Amino acid sequence: MTANPSPNGLALLLLVLGSLTMLAGTTTLFVTHDQAWRYVVAAGGLVQFVGWVLHRRQLRGGAR
Repeated sequence: MTANPSPNGLALLLLVLGSLTMLAGTTTLFVTHDQAWRYVVAAGGLVQFVGWVLHRRQLRGGAR
């Protein structure tokens, strides 16, 4: 195992999708000033958080 393993598989997919969702939501929020886009940004953050939790779980060897 390396000192800083990179996320891969589903964890990487969730991290990328969460980041892109947050970026798109933030950009749209600034352009339209419609406060409903805050929920899109929050949902992207939640997806990204789940990706990091899944990655951490893979590093530890799963749920034991």
